[in-house]
Amino acid sequence: MSNRALLEVIALDAEDAIAAQAGGADRLELVTDMAADGLTPPRETFAAIRTAVDIPLRVMLRKTDGFAAGDVSVLVRTARELRAEGAQEFVLGFLNPDGTPDLAAVEAVVAELEGCRWTFHRAIDRAADRDQLRKALADLPGLDTYLTAGSAAGVDEGLPVLAAEAARRGEPGYGARMLVGGGLTLSHLPVLRSAGIDAFHIGGAARPSGWGRPVSAEAVAQWRSALT
Repeated sequence: MSNRALLEVIALDAEDAIAAQAGGADRLELVTDMAADGLTPPRETFAAIRTAVDIPLRVMLRKTDGFAAGDVSVLVRTARELRAEGAQEFVLGFLNPDGTPDLAAVEAVVAELEGCRWTFHRAIDRAADRDQLRKALADLPGLDTYLTAGSAAGVDEGLPVLAAEAARRGEPGYGARMLVGGGLTLSHLPVLRSAGIDAFHIGGAARPSGWGRPVSAEAVAQWRSALT
């Protein structure tokens, strides 16, 4: 039986996407503007990437820095336009100012997705109560993944939380796959894998020369090798 884990790589454009796929990425998260921690890419960028590669793409639905939804009607319209362009998987997540999940915004966007698979992103790491958030979202259609570092400060701080949540797999609110990312390094993998975690997300780690340079296929291949 294969012990291969899922490797997701952030791609900003078609050049990134091609390199990530060549290095062995299983899936891409498509964003723009990493200075704002990743916003929705233009439809044209999605279309160019979809043409360039044949691995699954998850497209960010986030229009402003931070975890407030902003204008929900804009998010819904953006989701509709991306679906019309062929997008089938998404990434989203919105919080109220008090750190509770913004269910109204999430449900409005998810309704537009009509069952498409989606990831609730690292907004969970800013939630007032992670367990409450998971249980509040548990029955939403299409939710199959949480992207999390276990802590707003990153994986170094979040390791105990990640291991504890992995141990609750199958409990109410804990059915979605855990995708670990946020300051993730190769040195974290042994403890995460021993906890049963099998999905990993990299951005800066795929760009040894920094965000001003494209994804390195060699860097992605190093991760792919470590996870196979």
